[in-house]
Amino acid sequence: MRNEQPSNRLFAITGIAAIGRAWSLQSRMPVLRADADALLFSAKSFAAAMLAYYIALRAGVPKPSWAIVTVYIVSQNSAGASLSRGVYRFVGTIVGAVATVAIIPCFVNDPIVCSVVLASWIGLCLYLSLLDRTARAYAFVLSGYTASLIGFPGVFNPAAIFDTASVRVQEISIGILCAVLVHRFVLPKRMTDQFTARLSETLRDARRLAGDALRGSSGQAIRRDRDRLAGDLLALQGLAGHLPYDPVPVTPSRETLQLIHDRLARLLPLATEVGDRIHALRTGDHRLHDELTALLDGVGHWVAAAHAADRDAVAIRLIDRAKTVRARMAAEAMTAGDGLAANLAGHLAEMICLLHECDRLERIIVRRGAWTGTRTATAAARPPDAASPLRSRRATGYVYHRDPWMAARSALGAVAGIVIGCAFWIWSAWPEGGMAVSILGVCCALFGNVDTPAPNVVKYMVGSVAGVAISLVYSFVILPRVTDFTGLVAVLAPAFLFAGSLQARPPTTYMALGITLTIPILSGLGATYSGDFAGSLNSIIALFAATGFAVVSMGLFQTIPVDAAIGRMIRLNRQDVGRRALGGGSDEALWTSLMIDRTALLLPRLRLSGKSYPDVLDDTLHHLRVGHAASRFYQAIRHVDGNDGANDDSKIGYDGFELLTAIALRFGPGYRAEPSDAIALHRRIEALMVRIADSPIADRILLLDLLIDLRFALGPGGAVYRENDR
Repeated sequence: MRNEQPSNRLFAITGIAAIGRAWSLQSRMPVLRADADALLFSAKSFAAAMLAYYIALRAGVPKPSWAIVTVYIVSQNSAGASLSRGVYRFVGTIVGAVATVAIIPCFVNDPIVCSVVLASWIGLCLYLSLLDRTARAYAFVLSGYTASLIGFPGVFNPAAIFDTASVRVQEISIGILCAVLVHRFVLPKRMTDQFTARLSETLRDARRLAGDALRGSSGQAIRRDRDRLAGDLLALQGLAGHLPYDPVPVTPSRETLQLIHDRLARLLPLATEVGDRIHALRTGDHRLHDELTALLDGVGHWVAAAHAADRDAVAIRLIDRAKTVRARMAAEAMTAGDGLAANLAGHLAEMICLLHECDRLERIIVRRGAWTGTRTATAAARPPDAASPLRSRRATGYVYHRDPWMAARSALGAVAGIVIGCAFWIWSAWPEGGMAVSILGVCCALFGNVDTPAPNVVKYMVGSVAGVAISLVYSFVILPRVTDFTGLVAVLAPAFLFAGSLQARPPTTYMALGITLTIPILSGLGATYSGDFAGSLNSIIALFAATGFAVVSMGLFQTIPVDAAIGRMIRLNRQDVGRRALGGGSDEALWTSLMIDRTALLLPRLRLSGKSYPDVLDDTLHHLRVGHAASRFYQAIRHVDGNDGANDDSKIGYDGFELLTAIALRFGPGYRAEPSDAIALHRRIEALMVRIADSPIADRILLLDLLIDLRFALGPGGAVYRENDR
């Protein structure tokens, strides 16, 4: 920055001293002292921002302040996430700039139509980002963000739109490059380390859930462990999306990540299956066999001994033992209790195998054993026995719940809000209206990815208030006295270092962005000092008018009531269960992963809801189990001839399909079940089990086992009728 006044070394020294005092203050605060990562992130982000600003000044771009803004938007707490975000921001910026250059000249004589088309583009980008739900979604967000930023101010100046888009891409590219370089090479925080730490924590949660199931636990403890594991899987997927961008020689293969997710996802409902059977055998009229009791004790000790040296060998022995017990009990079953015990032994074998494979996959990741390729990872992850329940399961990986209707509703709400803002701007001929509408579009793009975006915009507005106050002090008190770049860096440091430390903490991220995105623009950080109070005041009015209207419009048009979102999720679950009972839907791994994701999405919504939903998460797990059991039974029963058996009364195949049809009807839209319906359904299952047990069909043992699964999935009568149409 250049100024007509002489250099002021004393002012630079004073600024450096202010940095020291601010750092000392943060060091004495317990919260900040405990969070060294936030302070390191802040320092690196500020260094990247000043480097980007210096390069932009040297390059002579018109608005070097945008390079600073870009650094703070791109910067993340890990090197991999920063590079990922930078790449997607660059792609989104290019696409958004090209779209804007294509749209504006086509509607040069009709600003209303031009504004509607730009708003529609932003809505389309928001729609695609809501459907994607991966790290790639940021590219769609930035495509709409860039179009809003460049397009609306150029509606009445279309001749300059290409030059504006070109320089904006240059400024943003400089910021991306500097953010990526600093976070990647200066004390990099690797995403791989965060992933492996979270994976270890997830496996501890999985073993805790398995231990609860083996003890036959019920109630809040096992519910809490199930919910925690579902949240862990969503968090792991969020981290895994950035692993390919991590600055390490090799990263976990996609196949390895998919395998470990599939195993953990299957464990969540399986633990409930095991717990239900143990509870039924211990509390009912059935006797828990001594051999099965010893097996349960052995499995419990193995699960608890997470770091035992012979853990792998013990797991292999337990799997073989469980399968032997299952085969003998199933072949010699004389009572319903014998069949239930055999069913439990089979589920125990699968649970041991799942946990054992997760242990092996974790070692592959930690020891870099999977880096040699997919084939090595897959071979290492294979079950120890060819007869394992998992021998033919294809790796699927995380499956995201995508709701086109809800995404379209949010996108159309954004379009409506932006169009109303444009109409007011054009009708009133407000000189700063283009800037205000561009900020409105940015808010709709950046904050529109949640059910209730308005509270996040309010947080951003609160930060903007602080940013405006700081900007005014800088613009008219401090910056006029700064004469060189070193002094400028010194005086900017306290505000940006503090805001950067807030940005590293999720509860204050949006507020921090309000500060870091406001100061560079309103302070006029250009090549020369050009304090303009009237211009700053107009920009401030436009900023708060835009964010204020964004709060109102997003509250009216983009907010999806949390209870409506919960109800829709439950209805979708029920429809999918009915579809699976009739042979439709995806395969088992995809279904399980989809329901795990829906569970993870329900958790924060339940916390926000003002109503009590004590059974929603249990219902979701119930839907998962019923869909899984019904689909497997459908696949088995369709191979049974309709008149298979010794006489005409043994129409097992026909009766099996009638049972599945009854289940589909009970989970269909608009059906209101009664307690008597649940009792009738269980009686039908019992009658079919008796008929199959007396028949000579080849798949008799398999069908009986699947019917036990279906009976337990439907629950003890109440699970079917408690879910009236919500």
